[in-house]
Formats: sequence, structure tokens, C-alpha cells
Amino acid sequence: MTASDITTADRPLVLEFHEGDRTMAELLGGKGAGLAEMTRLGLPVPPGFIVTTDACRAFLAAGGDPEGLWDQVDTALAELEQRSGLTLGDPERPLLVSVRSGAKFSMPGMMETVLNIGLNDEVVAALTERGEAHFAWDSYRRLGQMYGRTVLGVEGARFDDLLTRARADAGVATDAELDVAHLQRLAHDFRAIIVEETGKELPQDPRIQLREAVRAVFRSWNGERARLYRAHEGIPDDLGTAVNVVQMVFGNRGERSGSGVCFTRNPVTGEAGPFGDYLPDAQGEDVVSGVRSPMDLSELHRRDPEIDAELSRHLEALERHYRDLCDVEFTVERGRLWILQTRLGKRSPAAAFRIASELTDEGVIDLDEALTRVNGHQLTTLLHPSFGVGEAAPLATGLAASPGAAVGQLVFDAATAMEWAALGRDVVLARPETSPDDFGGLLAAKAVITSRGGLTSHAAVVARGLGKTAVTGIEVMAVDPAARVATFHGDHVLREGTVVSVDGSSGELFEGSREIQASVVATAIQQASPQAPRETSDAAGQPVDPTARAVLRLLEHADKTRTMGVRANAETPEEARAARRFGAEGIGLCRTEHMLMGPRRQLVERVVTDEDAAGALAEIEATALDEFTTLLTVMEGLPVVVRLLDPPLHEFLPDLVDLSVDAAVTAAKGEAADPVAEKRLAAVRRLHEANPMLGLRGVRLLLVHPEVAEVQVRALAEAVARLVGQGRDVRPEVMLPLVAEVAELTAARERLEAVIAEVGAKHGRTVDIPVGVMIELPRAALTAADLAAHADFFSFGTNDLTQTTWGISRDDAEASFLALYREQGIIAIDPFESLDEVGVGALVRTAVEQGRRTRPDLELGVCGEHAGDPASIGFFAAAGIDYLSCSPPRVPVARLEAGRQAVLTAGAHPTSDTR
Repeated sequence: MTASDITTADRPLVLEFHEGDRTMAELLGGKGAGLAEMTRLGLPVPPGFIVTTDACRAFLAAGGDPEGLWDQVDTALAELEQRSGLTLGDPERPLLVSVRSGAKFSMPGMMETVLNIGLNDEVVAALTERGEAHFAWDSYRRLGQMYGRTVLGVEGARFDDLLTRARADAGVATDAELDVAHLQRLAHDFRAIIVEETGKELPQDPRIQLREAVRAVFRSWNGERARLYRAHEGIPDDLGTAVNVVQMVFGNRGERSGSGVCFTRNPVTGEAGPFGDYLPDAQGEDVVSGVRSPMDLSELHRRDPEIDAELSRHLEALERHYRDLCDVEFTVERGRLWILQTRLGKRSPAAAFRIASELTDEGVIDLDEALTRVNGHQLTTLLHPSFGVGEAAPLATGLAASPGAAVGQLVFDAATAMEWAALGRDVVLARPETSPDDFGGLLAAKAVITSRGGLTSHAAVVARGLGKTAVTGIEVMAVDPAARVATFHGDHVLREGTVVSVDGSSGELFEGSREIQASVVATAIQQASPQAPRETSDAAGQPVDPTARAVLRLLEHADKTRTMGVRANAETPEEARAARRFGAEGIGLCRTEHMLMGPRRQLVERVVTDEDAAGALAEIEATALDEFTTLLTVMEGLPVVVRLLDPPLHEFLPDLVDLSVDAAVTAAKGEAADPVAEKRLAAVRRLHEANPMLGLRGVRLLLVHPEVAEVQVRALAEAVARLVGQGRDVRPEVMLPLVAEVAELTAARERLEAVIAEVGAKHGRTVDIPVGVMIELPRAALTAADLAAHADFFSFGTNDLTQTTWGISRDDAEASFLALYREQGIIAIDPFESLDEVGVGALVRTAVEQGRRTRPDLELGVCGEHAGDPASIGFFAAAGIDYLSCSPPRVPVARLEAGRQAVLTAGAHPTSDTR
């Protein structure tokens, strides 16, 4: 395949800003589309052009430059020179440009940037002669550092070490304070490192600099950190990145210059009003990298009220235009404001809900669109616990960069974070500041803390996007990754492995482990139930917390909008009550095996070994009657689906090895064998299976050893008859697991209905208990038309359906190879976390279509873990599922996502993507 095969013949590889708009993100990347849109709006955007994603895909496919690319770049560059009145490489009127990546979806810090392209010895000399020596040498050392690392692959630490030594030698705290002599020495030393490491010089020809920088950005699309980020965020690998070539404007050009990153609203809390960081006399990379701690954006008003007022006008215009939170980068050069980038801003989950709700109040969007602005993953984060009130003073306080609470052991590099997390240890990653190379560690850690950086630093932005707790800018903390220690207040040392507690909502860090409590949002959701007291409500009956108010409002709208019901998986009365408090509309899965676990295992053992089987069955029935009665009473008025025994029989019996050892020891001692022990051993040997997960379980157990299941059904029918006799509205259903053949269903149903009829006759009333099938085998899905003729409902057990479709044990695969498969890109997601729509999903669709063809009113549910997975719920909605059933704490997530999917399916409001 050649590059020309990839590119679209009628589409240029290079476009100027005025030729694009916000709808062209797939071709221009998000950053390029934003620059084009702002240019159309008349905002002060430096001129430039965009090398498209077509060019990147062609470059990567062919391993070389697409035909005609550089001719188009040269044409666009000539136009840029004419617009700016400057010329690339001209010492008298030099044009300098930045070369930045920009994919369709935001990938902060995951790809490359090179600034100050166009500087060389002649240009620097000319600038120095004109009295701009500090600016010239500061910019030249930046070019050497970024070009060496990004284009030529020199290890970034080599440049960083020299910078650190230069600051120490000059006795200054920041790079901006270095004098001309130190900057000049750094520029020369950086160039020497490049030659030493690569055998190449920093090019003096600016056009070579430009071409090599563009190629480096293309290559960075397939860099390790970019691939890891895309895998986590679900971004396709085949999109490619655009490259933005923009005239440089300089925030490092004196006192009335600076750079900033800001948001039109607070991305942490959602509070209205501009929010961000500003660094005087600095280039933009200084703000986001965290190498210097910036000042709050509000300081800009004090320093330069005219610039602040102009910036505020542009922020208001952008939010009105995009109708959402905007993330904006800007530079001030000698008192002139330039807007360098805008995109929909990444936001914390709390901010997402609050902003969506308040934009509705402001009439910017309606409730349907507000629902598409949030998602189940964000709500999952808000339902996480937080720290309780404690008396201990924090060890240190920084900036509350990403909310939440986390406890873990300190680690000081990404590799250790990933290694310890893989061993099941909770870790907190501590760094001076993070860089894109730390992404794997950020992904593995429960929280990240940094000594430098602001609320828009790399650590803050990435942590918010990942839903991780983060505290940045802890100035009293000095992190030494080499020594693996963090020192606080100059003398308090914490070594690697020390347990700390991080509060990303307050910015506090505590030594030791703190108690964690339920979230305000989770509490508010539960108290919204009519049965619960409203202790955290104001006089109007609404939660005081603005995020909780927003969540309840959007949940209420989701409930009105969704077409799928939401039930819970629950067995105990406590779980059932929790399910109702979280808004469940019934129980979609009550596992009867829980009644026979723990000490009650001996009851099953007595049945299969015929040790007073009648007495054991009587105890099982009595236990089941008591538990079913309580459960149905708690869930009065709502359906309760009772699944008959599903686990393999061996899970209820003693271990064969233990029994065999006991028998061997008895024989070795010459003692007489215990007849009961012998009988038990014989029974366990008879029932032993090499692969019990595919053996005697589910409906098979009911047909081969029917007595245990029959007494449970009798107990259920008895509970129903008694409660109905008391005037209660109870709605039980029975589900048969692991059905593969219609004859299994008809034979089992005949047995069950005989038991139910017997109980009804005893009470002189009809006991109505629908009987359904759990679809968890491929054969059941493929023969669903036959099953539907004899089943009152289907419920998809997607855990086992995934297991039997893939031929993978869900208990063993993650530890053995699934994680490696994900790392190697063999699979994009764990099929036990999010539904495999291609394979397992095809079986679900087949069963839905066949079942409904036989019986149009067939009720369809999903009761596997996927029912609470936001990424899978959209598929279930499209497939025609009637209800979801998940664990009680995930019920609000399913409610929200089901409503959101209903709006998206209607097509009126395409979702905003803030990835």
C-alpha cells in the first residue's frame, strides 16, 4: 500500500485556518477545527495552517511522505508569510512557528509539540543585536530541548538535568530568572547533547526543522503513551493526528507578556465564571508542564485589567457559541492578547453534572441535551466514597485538582505504580510534576500528588479525565524519585511504601490511612426515595450540595425518558432495601445458592450422601420460606426473579483431596474407617468433575438431583400463597439457568409447575409464578425461537454467555493472559467488563429476534455485570432489552445511562465528546 492509496484524491493535505470550521475535526483534528472556528468568529488567532489527518494516515501507512505534501506546505507557508509580513529564516523579520499535534479527540500531552521553529544562529544573533538577547536565547534553548527530544529522540532527562544545574548555579528558582549568560550556555550545551547522542546537528535550515517536526508529530501518534491513552479512552487507532503550524506569539517577551490556560467555568466544581492559571513572562508549555507554579487567573485583572476584560469577552463569546464549557489557551505578547486554542473542556464528574444542569437553567440547552452531556462513568465516580470528618491535621495542602478520596502506598515512578498495582496494592503516585511518560502510572494509581503545577497542569487535566483523585502544587513537598522519598516542610521524610490519604476535593494530604465514607451524591440519591429521611435537604426538600441537586435532576429526567426498566441483583433483605433506595424497580436476579453457602453447605452434603436427606431438605425448605417471605415483603409491588441453583454441585461439597487425605491417614493408622466418612467420600468422588463449570449445574442439576431445587420452589410458592392471603402484592418469577435444549426447559418446567400447583391446591388458590430461561449458553441463544415457545421471559446472563462464547474462564483469564492481550493490542477491552458486541452481542441480538418472533410479548432482561456497565447499556437499548439488572450501587448508573441512550437513540441531541 502506498501513501497515495490512503489519501482522498479530492481532498487537500493542507488547509489554512479560514478554510475550515468546527465540523471538520475528523480531518483537521480538534485543535485545528477550533482554530479554524475561532478565525471565522473573528477572535485574535495567530495565522497558520493545518496538515490534515489524511496526511498522517498516509505517512504512517507508507512509512514516508505523501505525494505532494511538501508542495502544499510550501504554498501554505508562503501565504502565512504574506499574512504575517514575516519570513521563515529571515534574520531581520523572522517568522517563527509552532508545530503541534491535534487529533479528533483531545489527548492532552500524549503526542508531540515543537515550538520556536525558525530560530537559527543568524536569527538569534540579529535578535540579540536588537536588544532581545534574553528572549532570543531563552527561545533558542527551548527549540534545542524540544527538537532534540521530540524529533531526534534524545532522553528528556539529559536536558532537564542541565536546567536544574543551571538554576542551582545561578541561585534562582525558575527558568525565567536565568540570565542571558546561563541561557546562552544552555543553548550551546543542549546542541552538544544532540550531537553526542545522535551524531546530528540542530538544523540551521528552518524548512528542514519544519519538515522534521511535522514528521515527528506524525510518528508520535503511534508512541507508547498515545497508544495506551487511546486504549483506555476507547479512541480508535486509525484516526491519525493533524499537525497545526501556527505563527509563534511569545509570552516570554517581558513583563507585559505571559501565557495562560483557562476555562469558561470551573472544571472541578462546575461553578460559573472564568477559571484558570496565568504565568507572566512564560511560554504556554511552562503552564501545562508544571515546571513553574502559576498564579490564579484572577491575578491577571490586577496586573493588566484591559487584557483581563478582553479575555473575559472572548470567553463569554466562546461559551455562547459552543454552548458548553470551553478550555482556552492564550498568550499575551507585549500587551496584545492572542487566543491559541479552544476545545470543549475536560471536567470533573461533579462539574459535568452541575454545568449541564445550570446551562439548562440559563436556557442554553434543554434537559434532553443536558442528559447527553453526562454519562454513567462520571456518575460512577461521584458514587465513590470520601473521607469522613477527622481530627488529624493534614500533612500538607495543595491545589484540589481532581476530586475524590484515595488511600494508598507512596510510589515515585510510573513503573513502580504499575508493578505494585498489578500485585493488588493501592498506590499513590508522587512526582515533582507529571509528564505524558507517567500516563501508565496515573492509570494504575488511586491518586497522584505533585509538588509543582497548577489546576491545569498535566497531572490535573489527565487525572480529571481518568476520574482519579489528584492534588497538585504541594509546595511544601520535595519529591526525590531517585532516593524514593518525599520530604515535607524540609525535614519530615516519607519513604516509598508509606501509606497516605489524598483528598482531591480539599487538596489535603494526610499521613496514614483515613476512614472513607459514602459520597454525598450516593446519600442524596438514596434519600430521594419516599421511605428515606431527608436529613441533608434544605427547606425545599432538595439536597444542599449543588452537584447532588444536579444529579437528582438529571436522574429524574432519565427516569422519564428511558424505555428500559432497571432492577437490581439482590438476595438479602438488606440488599433489597438498598436496591429500592437506589431506585431499583424490582429484583432481576436473586441467586438461591446464597441460602446454601457457609455452614448450610452441610445440608446439601447430607442430601447427596443420603445422611438424613429428608431432614436436610426440610431445613432447606424452612430456611428458603423464611428468606423468600422477607424478600418478597421488602419488594412488595415489584417483580422478584428467583434463579434456581446455578453453581456446580462441587461448590457445596467438601474438598475431594481433603477427604482422600483423611481416609488415607485413617488407613495408615490401621483404624477402622468411619462409615459416614466413607459414604461422604464415595459421593464426592461420584460427583467430582474435571471441568465443573461446564458440568452438572443449572437446569441439569435440577433434572438429575431435583430435590434441592424443588424444595426451594415449594418454599417460594408457599411464601407467595401466604403473602397473597394477607392481601400483599407480590410478584415472583422463577428462572432456570444454563438451559441449552428446549426439552430441558419443558421437563424442568413440568416439575416446577407440579410443585407450584400442589402448594396452590393446599391453600385453595392459584399461585401464579412465571417461569423463564437464563440465556447464558450460545446454544440457547441460537435456539431461542424454540425456547420462547415454553418460556415466559428471557434474562441474559452475560457473564457466563461471555465465558462460554469465548471459551475463557472469567475467574482465571485476567490473571493469566487478558491483561497481556490488552497491552499487546490483541483485544481492546476486557470482554467481562464491557460487552463484546461483535461476538456475544451477535448472540444476544439473535436470541432477541428469534424469541420475539415466536412470542412478541416476551420480556427480555440482562442480569450480568454488563447490565451496570455504561459502555454496554447502549447496545442493550438498541437490541430491544426491556430491563437491566445490576448490583444495587450501580442502579443509579443504569438509570442514568438508560435515559441517556433513549435521548441519543431519538437522535435529537448528539452527545458532546469531552475526551
